[in-house]
Amino acid sequence: MYKDILESTQHRVDPLPKGPWLMTQKWEHLLFMHFPVPSEVMRRHIPEGVELDTYKGVAWLTILPFKINDMRFRKMPPIPFLKSFLELNVRTYVRRNGISGIYFFSMDAEKLLAVLGARTGTLPYFHARMKMKEKKGAFHYYSTRKRDATFAFEGSYHPVSESYYPEKDSLAFWLVERYYLWSESKNALFEVGIHHKPWKIHDAEATIIKQNMAPSLSDTLLNAEPLLHYAPARRVLFWPLKKVD
Repeated sequence: MYKDILESTQHRVDPLPKGPWLMTQKWEHLLFMHFPVPSEVMRRHIPEGVELDTYKGVAWLTILPFKINDMRFRKMPPIPFLKSFLELNVRTYVRRNGISGIYFFSMDAEKLLAVLGARTGTLPYFHARMKMKEKKGAFHYYSTRKRDATFAFEGSYHPVSESYYPEKDSLAFWLVERYYLWSESKNALFEVGIHHKPWKIHDAEATIIKQNMAPSLSDTLLNAEPLLHYAPARRVLFWPLKKVD
């Protein structure tokens, strides 16, 4: 399985990370909620060390609720108590030294052990109350951050098209096909490389009951119509977290 994933690289714009991968997860039932944001607004929220990436001059912010399954280190069994949990990410799109990737504002998770472990690695994780229920092909997702209930999301989503691979020059491809992740902690920048087979996505519809995962951009997001994609699952490989200059 892993060899097959590693040999599937034609879709990558940027090279595979160097060295052996460290950990794997299976991501399931992902909703990509992509919001256009004026580049001059988003640029104020980007740290030094990365530059804002735009598509035809427009920046994007993505809110991404999903489920993690079968989390394990290489050649090891699933991690006890962390085999399955919910996560919700808030991210934008950046470049560093010519490499395209993602900058994370926050990563909420329902398992405290996952949050504490990730925070030791300087990732911006927060503990949250989270639930996901499936009914007749639709997914209802709920998340409220435990220490600050201001950060909350609730909504239902479902696919509305046949699955497809985004074309390489499309906005959808630009948004989803990214394999380097950056975050900031204590004025330092950290990088994680990942890899998986190309995204096979569906167009999606969503009913959003509550969305306040990016309060500093809320006025902008309230006036923006999101682009929605759904993906059923992908097995993802992670390389070690490292500090970058």
